[in-house]
This record gives sequence, structure tokens and C-alpha cells, in this order.
Amino acid sequence: MSNTHIYKNSLKSKIVVGVDVGGTNIHLGLINPRGTIIARTHLVTKSCSCNKKELIRGIVERIKILLSENKYPLQSVAGIGIGLPGLIDPRKGLVKFLPNIPGWKDVPLKKILQEKTRLKTFLENDVNLITLGEWCFGAGAGVQNMICMTLGTGVGGGFILDGHLYRGEGFAAGEIGHIPINEEGPRCNCGGYGCLERTVGNRYLLQKISQIFKKKMSLEDVYLLAQKGNRKALRFWEETATHIGNGLTGVVNILNPPRIVIGGGVANAHTFLFKTIEKTIRKRAMRVQGKMFRIVKARLGNDAGLIGARVLVLEELKARA
Repeated sequence: MSNTHIYKNSLKSKIVVGVDVGGTNIHLGLINPRGTIIARTHLVTKSCSCNKKELIRGIVERIKILLSENKYPLQSVAGIGIGLPGLIDPRKGLVKFLPNIPGWKDVPLKKILQEKTRLKTFLENDVNLITLGEWCFGAGAGVQNMICMTLGTGVGGGFILDGHLYRGEGFAAGEIGHIPINEEGPRCNCGGYGCLERTVGNRYLLQKISQIFKKKMSLEDVYLLAQKGNRKALRFWEETATHIGNGLTGVVNILNPPRIVIGGGVANAHTFLFKTIEKTIRKRAMRVQGKMFRIVKARLGNDAGLIGARVLVLEELKARA
């Protein structure tokens, strides 16, 4: 048996520290070889988001406490995988930009965390970590090509192509939410207009709900109304699903995926979304691509990013072995 083979097997038996940075909270967990989170903690982002050094210090402290309280020495840890909501350069270990957390531009976070924790550290965009988690331990298990789409405040995406995460030349691939679906559409935060996110992002869906029902209501409220057969609610979900299907049609034509995994808060209404999304794609996509895909609901929920951190760390370490 080669030393490389022994090394790869030893990696598989180790735990991974996962860190999922959000605009409100930072979630941390220890993930075992089965993809199970065996311990977890969190940090309120806003308590230190205005001070970059404080936020990093908070993450390092939580990592050390998590390992100490659960009696895991450094040699039992394969590494740290951290997902962040912005543009990341995983090769250089740089946080290029975080749109919702001020003060983060070209931060060498990989180097900083490795020096402070003495653990191998790998950075990735948060949706890419979700994609990795669903691919190995969730709804995408067993496929070599997969699209992961997250529906929430923003509309994100991640691509698994030929068994590998596809990042793009500038590490910015996967922006499904910024596929233009309307040539005359409204201006989007990205600087473009007519983007899918501008139609099915949470903020815009809530605005539409207020216009339809003449009062403020949550997405869950409209879901419950649809369950009771309310025509306005049913029409709202059908229109939302049609927009999503229109956006995904181009992705299906280009990438020809066998599986599309959809998660995020809006996906909780999958009962009223998925059939129409599928119908729209099959109607509009090219013949071969339109027959081959299947839409499934994400399985890992809010834990997908932490679980994806394990996949990231092991994939990166194996590539360097």
C-alpha cells in the first residue's frame, strides 16, 4: 500500500471544522466522516461585523473552544472549511469582497486562520459549499453533474461538472439569479436589469404579495393560503415557478444536467413550485436536455454549508497529496 493511499485513508477518518459565515450569524460545527455535525456553536455576526479583526478573533476563539470542549486534539482534525457570502479566491485564500459585511476587501483569511489555529484552512463561496454538501451527502448524491439553486433573499447557484465543483475563471460562476429573463426588466442590485433574482428574490416576492393581497404577509402565509385552495395564492406560486423555470431553461440547455437541486426558504413551497418549474423547462428547453433532468428538493437545510465544508477540505487535501 502506497504512502499516498495511507494518507488519504487517514484523512477520511478525521473530523473537519466547518464555518458558515452569514450576514446575521456565523455557524460553526465539527463534521465527522459520515457528514454528521457532532458539535456546533455560533457567533452573532453583527456583534463584530464592523471590526474585521474582532470577527476573525471571534471565529478563532469559537474554533478553539469547540475543539477543546469536545476533546479533539489538532492532529484529529483534517482542516477548516469556511464559506463566505461574497467573492472568494480559493486558490490564493483571499476574501475579495463581502457585499453584506463591511470592510472585507482582499483579506488573506486563509493565511490568517492557518497561523492562528495551526490547521489547514480552505475558503469558498457559501453557495458553493452548499452545493458540495448536497452533492456528497444530500439530494445530489450519486451524480457527476448537478445544478444547485438556492432561493432566498438572493438567488444563488453552484455547478458540479464531471464530478468537480466548477468555479469559473474568476471564481464567480453559478450566478443563476442574474440570468436576465426580461429585456425591459427592472434594475437589479448587480447593475444589470431584468434579472431572475429581481423577480423571485424574497424582497420582491413580498412586495408582490402586498400588491396582490393589499396587506403585508409572509411567504409562509401565502403557502398556507395555497394549501387551502386560495386562487390568488395558487396563481402567485404558479407565476413564481414559471419565472424560475424560464431562468433554468437556459442553464439546462447549456449544461445538460441530470439533476437540479433546489433549496432555500422559497423552496419550502415546493409543493406548488416544482411541477410548474419542470413543466416550464420541458416546454422551453431543447429536446434532449429537456428529457434528461430531474428536480429535487435540497435535503440538508441550513446545515448544507457546514457539511459542504467537510467535502471542500477533503477534496482540496486529496488534490494536494
